[in-house]
Amino acid sequence: MSDFAHTIVSITADTEGNRAMAQMAEGWYADPTKRHEKRYWNGSSWTDHVFTKGTQSVDPYVAVAPTSAGVTGQERKVPLFGARKHAKSLQEENDRLQGLIDKHGLGEIADLDAARLEVIAQISQARADLAGAQAAQQLADAQKRDAEQDLVNLRQAASMQEFGIYDYEHPAESSVTLATELAGVRVQIKQLVAAKRATSASSNFTFNNSAKQGERFVNDMSKLMLRSYNAEAENCVKTVKAGNLASAQQRLTKSMEQVEKLGTMINLSITAPYHRLRLKELELAARHMQALQAEKEAERAHREELREQRKVEAELKAAREKLEKERSHYENALAALEAKGDVEGAARLREKLADTDKAIADVDYRAANARAGYVYVISNIGAFGPDVVKIGLTRRLEPMDRVNELGDASVPFRFDVHALFFADDAVTLETNLHQRFADRRLNKINLRREYFRATPQEVLDALKEQHVEVLEFTLEPAAEEYRASADGSV
Repeated sequence: MSDFAHTIVSITADTEGNRAMAQMAEGWYADPTKRHEKRYWNGSSWTDHVFTKGTQSVDPYVAVAPTSAGVTGQERKVPLFGARKHAKSLQEENDRLQGLIDKHGLGEIADLDAARLEVIAQISQARADLAGAQAAQQLADAQKRDAEQDLVNLRQAASMQEFGIYDYEHPAESSVTLATELAGVRVQIKQLVAAKRATSASSNFTFNNSAKQGERFVNDMSKLMLRSYNAEAENCVKTVKAGNLASAQQRLTKSMEQVEKLGTMINLSITAPYHRLRLKELELAARHMQALQAEKEAERAHREELREQRKVEAELKAAREKLEKERSHYENALAALEAKGDVEGAARLREKLADTDKAIADVDYRAANARAGYVYVISNIGAFGPDVVKIGLTRRLEPMDRVNELGDASVPFRFDVHALFFADDAVTLETNLHQRFADRRLNKINLRREYFRATPQEVLDALKEQHVEVLEFTLEPAAEEYRASADGSV
């Protein structure tokens, strides 16, 4: 038997001996070391209390336990029934322990305990190493699966690239609403290519009287033409703008027709489902570009509205300061006339003072009521042609200032005014007119471009439907600059 095996057997025997000793009742027993006649067992271990002839450390005939933890000091009694059997079992256990001590000695037993603890520690370490190895194996398996998936994806990408399908940056990828739809379209495109349903060609073509060579020729030509068509589709997507979707789709359709024309000999063509998917991909790009343009236009219109609001506030503030100054002059002059006793002059100044107070009240009302303002209907036949009007509003104190700004250097001729009137709720009135001619709006992307294809008479009829009292409305535009330029009279 090896030393390690002998150690394990000794540890096992010692463990069983300790388990048997642990069952011994507390009391005096023969000293297992044979250095004393008796030694006290506290129920779990030997104590330092001994009895030796000539040296009476403890009276062996007084069954009183030494003071220790868990010992009450009360008398330990031998069971009345079965005392002989109990004594016999104690004697057997004592003999077994004495034999163990004679065989190994106390020092070797302590060494065996240390060896047992070392073995237990080694087993625990081995279990920890095993758990670590298992965790490392699981991580390696996961990395292997990821690598295999990446390899599959790379192979699929390489396969698609043979047909001109690349994962290029699409404009709609950054769109929250269009990204999912675009991903679905791209998946369908790749599925049709993988299933060889992106093109259609003859299946009984022979080359050099060989059907196999004919099949290879058809496959090569199909791949070449599909690559050309896909390259054109990618270019169309990259160059499409918000307003040229129709021309981009027409360009891609011509590419499809060119493939069919060049592949007449083998009946080669791009299939209709595949062409629809590529057109859908192109449409998603255009829709995203339109959304971006609309967002920019809305932001620009908001900035313009803020500038207009600041101008209105500045005008109202300046007008009120001017009226307050006039009111102060009238009050001073009125006081002077009353002091002189000029009754008629004082009466005239009171009327002017009342007008000034009314003007100040009007300014305050305009400042407090953001919905009040002037609704205007204007046209510019020299710039936009006949039967095109602009319907808008302004909160300026002088509404013609806004009309003149619209006719600045950005258009070749000045605007003609058909109607210009004040309304307490100009915002609602303008909105109703816009809704009335919504289907005739020229710019359907930027709603701040308030141009409509309508005649002045139609706008006047719409105002009457809104029960708006318009004191003056001009149906025919003067267009003096335009007409003079067209006649060559200048």
